[in-house]
Order: sequence, then structure tokens, then C-alpha cells
Amino acid sequence: MLNTTMNIKDGELYVALEGRLDTLTAPGFEKEMETYFGKMNAVTMDFEKLEYISSAGLRTILSVQQYMEENGYRDVKVINVNQTVRETFEVTGFMDLIDVE
Repeated sequence: MLNTTMNIKDGELYVALEGRLDTLTAPGFEKEMETYFGKMNAVTMDFEKLEYISSAGLRTILSVQQYMEENGYRDVKVINVNQTVRETFEVTGFMDLIDVE
């Protein structure tokens, strides 16, 4: 299960995720993110309450990153990453692709 809270202000989208971003939840999250394409120029994703991310979740984050790059916007920033998600990012090389704070 994945719960998201999204707020946009002056083109900056703040996304808080809670639960699991996996094969079951990634497609819905990606569709939700796509509704903001054309409305956002920066994205901050708060992973404080994200328990787990799978390869499907990573693909979703990557697709948002690619959209931002292709449209000349700022990169996706991920904040409050727990150790489990950080290890997934490190093993897959996402630490080099995504701005993680």
C-alpha cells in the first residue's frame, strides 16, 4: 500500500510517500505524477515514511527525473531517505542519478 500527499506551490511539487513503492503501487503513483507534468518545474520527494522501494518504484522515479531533464527543469530531489531505501539506491546506482539529501 502507498499513500501520497502532493502539494504544489509556484511550480514546485512536494510529494510525501508513505508505505511501499513497488510493482503494485508504482503504476498508480506514476499516473498521479503525470497529472503534474506541465505544471511543475521542481520536485521534492519526501521518503521519511517510505518503507520499501522496488525496481518498479525506481523506474517511476527515473521517469519523473527524465521528464524534468528533457523539459529543462530542476532535478528531482529526494529527502529523508531511510537506510533500507538508501541501500537500494546505492546498490542500483541511483545515488548517482538522483539528488538525495
